[in-house]
Amino acid sequence: MGSTYGKIFKIATFGESHGVGIGVIIEGCPAGVSFDTDFIQSELTRRKPGQSRITTQRREADEFEVLSGVFEGKTTGTPIAMVIRNEDQRSKDYSHIAAQFRPSHADYTYQAKYGVRDYRGGGRSSARETAARVAAGALAKLLLNDLGVHIQAYVSQVGAMKLEKQYTELDLTLTETNAVRCPDPEMAQKMFDYIDDVRKQGDSVGGVVNCVIKGAPVGWGEPVFDKLHAELGKAMLSINAVKGFEYGSGFEGVTMLGSQHNDAFFMDENNAVHTRSNHSGGIQGGISNGEDIYFRVAFKPVATIMQDQESVDQHGDVAVVQGKGRHDPCVVPRAVPIVEAMAALVLADFYLRNKSSKI
Repeated sequence: MGSTYGKIFKIATFGESHGVGIGVIIEGCPAGVSFDTDFIQSELTRRKPGQSRITTQRREADEFEVLSGVFEGKTTGTPIAMVIRNEDQRSKDYSHIAAQFRPSHADYTYQAKYGVRDYRGGGRSSARETAARVAAGALAKLLLNDLGVHIQAYVSQVGAMKLEKQYTELDLTLTETNAVRCPDPEMAQKMFDYIDDVRKQGDSVGGVVNCVIKGAPVGWGEPVFDKLHAELGKAMLSINAVKGFEYGSGFEGVTMLGSQHNDAFFMDENNAVHTRSNHSGGIQGGISNGEDIYFRVAFKPVATIMQDQESVDQHGDVAVVQGKGRHDPCVVPRAVPIVEAMAALVLADFYLRNKSSKI
């Protein structure tokens, strides 16, 4: 099972939604990184359930324990192990689907592949697993912060409700001031009300998370197969419910001519190379070019809805899956820190890999 990620800054996550807990082992983190427990906990708190009525009402403190790799507030260069205990499992909520396949979930594919599955909340396929990624990503952020690299994600779309402003026109410091994590307060309220209405109908809705990376230097990324945007795409597409990834001009770039799309170079007052536009999204030839890196991640509507749905069971018989349990009507508000964490893991790995690119 593909539970590891990274070449040098490597993580391996473990645990199930309704097991004892979930966790992560991090290898390759350099010694001497300040291990800010308050910051790591704050990142987990941003992702945890039960934040508002438009998120799942599962109650988890998501407090982490460090088992190894840290001494006197610094990383030691040895493997770092962190664990987060599960405290609010309600496995009985899933007894009705012990033999049934929930539409658009991993139930059928896990059963077909492994011959066994943990039906309690989806087991390993549950988005509960992403808490371990956020813990590891928080440490990667601490490493990147020391390098002047900063990552900011925000909700730009819920259903058909879309922010028309670009990130350069928004005050991204407002992202954490509302439950939706949209930096436009007026749009955030409209999105909140819409998600709440969808929740009351027992349904779900998808959305888009935008992410901006500032301060990444020139040279991160490993052609030919490990291009920076390719790894960012892989990282984002590994997140539960993600259906699409685009960076820079993305699909809209096909409507432009080359003369419009090309990012012209110029020398600034400090004799540094920059581009006058940034349709490339800060990446050219799979390598960061020093400009802002920006991308969009599309999330589908949450598969579990509070409505009965037609399905089959593991015996091949027709079944009706009843809508039960505690679930997010829209995943994107809680997905913001997950997107940031995965971006941080990609960048931390490429930072370390880039150290071997030349003498």
